[in-house]
Amino acid sequence: MSTLDTQARRERILALLRRNGQVRVAELAKALGVSQVTVRADLEALERQGLLKRLRGGAVPWEARRFELPLEVTKAVHAREKEAIGKRAAALVKDGDVVILDVGSTTTEMAKALSPTLKDVVVITSALNIALLLEGHPGITVIVTGGRLRPLQHSLVNPFGTLLLEELNADKAFLGCNGVHPERGFTNTNLEEAEVKKAMVRAAREVYFLADHSKLLQVATAKIAPLSAARALITDRKAPKEALEALEKAGLTVEVA
Repeated sequence: MSTLDTQARRERILALLRRNGQVRVAELAKALGVSQVTVRADLEALERQGLLKRLRGGAVPWEARRFELPLEVTKAVHAREKEAIGKRAAALVKDGDVVILDVGSTTTEMAKALSPTLKDVVVITSALNIALLLEGHPGITVIVTGGRLRPLQHSLVNPFGTLLLEELNADKAFLGCNGVHPERGFTNTNLEEAEVKKAMVRAAREVYFLADHSKLLQVATAKIAPLSAARALITDRKAPKEALEALEKAGLTVEVA
């Protein structure tokens, strides 16, 4: 039997969650020396406190998506996973494509990974850092969307941030987001950025969302689009199995990089 009291046991659960990124009921019961019924009760109580998100058979962290961090900070978070996602997305761009590239650390990794042999590609982007990154590519014509500059993300937003997008018929759009949820769809922390992302979705024939595992089953402030708007979500290998199953059950095609 466990010698831990309820509070100490729940603190231990949270510590394991922070360390491993997810926890499973059966493993917790064994590690804590309690029944699975007790563990489920602990997880339910911790979820009510907003400290985790329960899934079938376990739980993942509940990461608040209400506050936006600078691009220079987010690019260092889950960097390897974002690089892998970016490479997978970049491989979808073919000669002659007209491509929309959203702002963000993962889309920046995608821009870095675009093949140097690409020809006759047009990239439309709201991200000044991505525009500068691609300006020397001999096979890519870069177009920026225009609008007001947001220094936090080096991005262009309204006023005038969506005018160009409303005139486009792009082949593919690659977007970032702060949350991917089976019922709430794709969401974003910043309202102004969300407006631009919505216009990008409308402007493209195929839409791909790029999101690392920490964004799955999260809900941010501003709606972007329902899951049905996406051709696919590209995420990384650390994505919890339960999260992938929940999203696929909701009809979303998921590619794991």
